[in-house]
Amino acid sequence: MVTVGGEVDLYTAPQLRDELVGALEDGARRLVIDMSRVEFCDSTGISVLLSAMKRSRDKEGDLELVAPKPAVTKVLEVTGLDEVFTIHPDLGPLSAQAGPGA
Repeated sequence: MVTVGGEVDLYTAPQLRDELVGALEDGARRLVIDMSRVEFCDSTGISVLLSAMKRSRDKEGDLELVAPKPAVTKVLEVTGLDEVFTIHPDLGPLSAQAGPGA
């Protein structure tokens, strides 16, 4: 489980990329991204998420987004990526599933 907050943009996306790549290099296959605290996500942030999803799927895993705010959901819908990413409205049972290396 990776919790992201604030703005994911040109300036912060490299840090997110490093976190996601690090998790995958540490053996994670399934990435669950808690987006509930993200106020804004630009194309650079979306690109990082797509890249991490591809890397995860290459390892027979996946990347799932949880609780994106309306502004982020709108970007995903406008770009059609709401059909590409698995998106959960809230953490619900995911919090119990997402243990170390999940």
